[in-house]
Amino acid sequence: MMLALFDLDNTLIDRLSAFRAWAAEFAAERGLGETEASWMVAVDADGSLPMDAFFTRVRNRYGLPDPVEELWGAYRARLPHLVSCPAEVLAGLDRLRAAGSAVGIVTNGMADNQTGKIERTGLAERVDGWAISGAEGVAKPDVRLFEIGARRCGASLSGGWMVGDDLAKDVAGGRAAGLRTIWIDRGLETGSAGDADHVVDDVQEAVEVLIRAAGTASVSG
Repeated sequence: MMLALFDLDNTLIDRLSAFRAWAAEFAAERGLGETEASWMVAVDADGSLPMDAFFTRVRNRYGLPDPVEELWGAYRARLPHLVSCPAEVLAGLDRLRAAGSAVGIVTNGMADNQTGKIERTGLAERVDGWAISGAEGVAKPDVRLFEIGARRCGASLSGGWMVGDDLAKDVAGGRAAGLRTIWIDRGLETGSAGDADHVVDDVQEAVEVLIRAAGTASVSG
């Protein structure tokens, strides 16, 4: 059985759009103004700034009385309601599993936030398992998180794939775990594709690559 592991944020779901929606809501609720929503999106830097540091900056900038932990907790409770997974991506995962592949998610992040996203978008019903760094105590690119993801899917890393948008965490991390990799080039990273086996524009293209690979594996097996 071929294993296909996917990153979550900005791979299976559009985390950036959800964050922009959250920032607009937060700015409106706090009476901060539209320009401050843009400031928060810029400071977040596409999710690269740790959220405790992000909310420390937000609290200090606006003189908010809320503790950082409460601001962050409210964000984690809200964001899963703002993300979505396109119907065509969900259907593609169904096709990939029907082709004989085990499908899993390997993601960094807090357990409550990431689990909420997986469950609310319909992904929980389309994958065989998932591994979240906040729940496991180890984060990509550490090989151990990929190993946990494979076990949750009842599969082996051998002959498997990793799909994601981050060259260090997904591509280099996946390669270190012995996986073939597909890099989703969102046009934001300045580096080259490195050792990625395939470069695609979105996850739907990646799924098609994997369905073909699953068919080849089935024939050769």
